[in-house]
Amino acid sequence: MMPRMHDGLWSKLAGLEAEVEGYELEPRELQTPNFARRSTTVVLSGGRVQGRGEDVSYSADDQESHRGLAPLPLRGTRTLAGWSELLDEHELFPVPTVQHAARDYRRWAYESAFLDLALRQAGTTLGEVVGRPYSPLRFVVSSNLDPARWIELYPAVELKVDAGADWGREEFERAAGSGAVRVVDIKGQYGADYPQGDRDEAGLVRLAGEALPEAIIEDPSTEPHVLEEIERLRDRISFDAPVHSVADLAALPPIRNLNVKPSRFGTLERLCACLDHCLREGIAMYAGGQFELGVGRAQIQALASLFYPDGPNDCAPGAYNAPEPSPGLPVSPLSEPAWRELTAF
Repeated sequence: MMPRMHDGLWSKLAGLEAEVEGYELEPRELQTPNFARRSTTVVLSGGRVQGRGEDVSYSADDQESHRGLAPLPLRGTRTLAGWSELLDEHELFPVPTVQHAARDYRRWAYESAFLDLALRQAGTTLGEVVGRPYSPLRFVVSSNLDPARWIELYPAVELKVDAGADWGREEFERAAGSGAVRVVDIKGQYGADYPQGDRDEAGLVRLAGEALPEAIIEDPSTEPHVLEEIERLRDRISFDAPVHSVADLAALPPIRNLNVKPSRFGTLERLCACLDHCLREGIAMYAGGQFELGVGRAQIQALASLFYPDGPNDCAPGAYNAPEPSPGLPVSPLSEPAWRELTAF
């Protein structure tokens, strides 16, 4: 047997037991001006409590194929490692997914639900199990609206912005003028899922570095002609979309920041390996949101509070996803009660 490459966080979670008496799949939907956001909640029941996890796959077809799965044999008592091994043995994808990443999103829905259930049945929280305190959670707002509209209502707001394919110096300087941008997403790593068209990839990274000298520059293309800019700005470069494991991270140019989306890792073990690696190597982490509609948002808030509370965490309360800014929303930083009613994470 090959030795495990990590024995930190996963060793504290793998032996937790969850008793499952049955499960259900609950559909969720939110209509936005541009599309209907759908997700599926896995609800595990056992010992008079429930554990929940959210499938955040973006394709409606992937959500429908998940809900149409033949029932899985999720009954009995196993450790989290044992439940994960059982999932390995059963077909979660009889229909090919539209997006390859949806395979990890679906698996994470079950793995996070098992963890939530195990914690509830043990009467504990994730923080207590891993021996880390919950800290006030700094968050940024990810919005394509004019920053001035947010700043008018929330003068201390921090923002993550997407660089459009046609952005030039004027657009970057306009974003910089708000004084609120902490992360600029180049979106150079999504490939056919979100094609960006013909654009100057190296120029975008260069302009972001010049116009937003304090901001993290996320997901630049790693085409050969962009690597010089990545190396020059390596302390500010971050990746997101291509990282589903520590091996994926190792295959990319060296960086000092990482957007951690738990659902991208699929399994708890792979997520724990990444957290261990980044903590050991001094890579600054921050949360990435995926327009979660339910428990998924609470879980990424809890994880961020435990492991990277001071990062520019893209996990603002869901009300910030509304098409229009509104007053009276929770402001950064969030405290533990913000997610505690929804998850035991």
